[in-house]
Amino acid sequence: MSQVSDLTPTTNPSSSSHSSAQFSELGVSEVMLASLEKAQYHQPSPVQAGVIPLALEGKDVLGQARTGTGKTASFGIPILERLERQGRSAPPQALVLVPTRELAVQVRDEIDKLSHGSKVRTLALYGGKPIRQQVVKLEKGAEIVVGTPGRVLDHMSRGTLVLEGLKMVVLDEADRMLDIGFRPDIEKILRRCPKTRQTLLLSATVAPAVERLAQRYMRDPEVLDFSDKTKTVDTIDQYYFTIEQSKKYDLLVKLLEREQPEQAIVFCRTKRGTDRIQRKLSKSFPGADCIHGDMHQRARDKVMKRFRAGEIKLLVATDVVGRGIDVSGISHIVNYDIPQASDDYVHRVGRTGRMGREGVAYTFVTPEEGQELTRIEMLINRLLKRDEIEGFAVIEPVAGPSGPAGPSGAADAPKEEEKPKPAPLPGSRRGRRHRRAL
Repeated sequence: MSQVSDLTPTTNPSSSSHSSAQFSELGVSEVMLASLEKAQYHQPSPVQAGVIPLALEGKDVLGQARTGTGKTASFGIPILERLERQGRSAPPQALVLVPTRELAVQVRDEIDKLSHGSKVRTLALYGGKPIRQQVVKLEKGAEIVVGTPGRVLDHMSRGTLVLEGLKMVVLDEADRMLDIGFRPDIEKILRRCPKTRQTLLLSATVAPAVERLAQRYMRDPEVLDFSDKTKTVDTIDQYYFTIEQSKKYDLLVKLLEREQPEQAIVFCRTKRGTDRIQRKLSKSFPGADCIHGDMHQRARDKVMKRFRAGEIKLLVATDVVGRGIDVSGISHIVNYDIPQASDDYVHRVGRTGRMGREGVAYTFVTPEEGQELTRIEMLINRLLKRDEIEGFAVIEPVAGPSGPAGPSGAADAPKEEEKPKPAPLPGSRRGRRHRRAL
């Protein structure tokens, strides 16, 4: 592939007239328009309006866009439009590489939905499933293959996946694939692909590693930036609670009772904690289930299928679903454990507020975790609002206008001018405010 010396975005389509475009103006066929109507795609998102026309022209495209902006359709529609009719056992014409098993299933299902009425076969290849079943399906033929790099490379080494017929290659969530160590596998795959292929790369960030990948394996790509100025979207209301560790579960129950979420994800830091919280919640919330990396793939697939169908209203999860899961009905995110990495906060919160919908996120912060909260606020350039539920505020006993805030409520509290000023909690917002100002 020819080197790319300049990856400066040619335009920022999110601020252009693309936002008012119609699918009929993007150059798609009448068959596709009928499929889009069936799938209830009424108007293209900025990502779709920017990527689809260029992809239909056969150009390489590097698009910077976060999850939840309609990325899958932005490459799924051009793939379906550019497929050629071939024999049943012909090699695949399009390959989509994704970082996780869950995202592979999601992309396959979305392309299936967009190909309504046609006989396009889309196959998902990922680990955790018997490879023999996938081999049988590959032998029968598939026009589109969606897979994780490790399993795709496995099939290539066995000779069960042939790439010589590829017309299009998509790297979805490229930054995430590089973060989790897939760079060698991706490069091995790309070197085996036809040099005349079209390449689309979608990434939430264009870090130096992503830029090097584009320079090496793409041909004069059109670079489009759909990212927001800040790390999270304005449609997500973000709050925090200061709470003692021992009271977090009781606060969670009260919060869910108050909010009555349409669908919610509760993020925990550990697999063991996820199991424990789910077991306790299921006694009060029958629609609760959990997902984490120690579960068998079949169980994970079953949970995600039920969650997408709306059968599960409350999902307790580790960061295995922190990226790449696009379920439009999620109204609430609860960070039961504050994430260890600030970027993980962005990806967790991004599960709600999808495609411009409103969403709300709550983060539980113990008094010792004030610095973690500050780092998150600096990353997103926004202060989280403090929320409180009666009985769960972490406050030193201090007298108020009608008496002390302690449990006794005694009337002999110090007078207003005699009230001692409480020392700020370790890591509290009062103690941190001067650091943020600096």
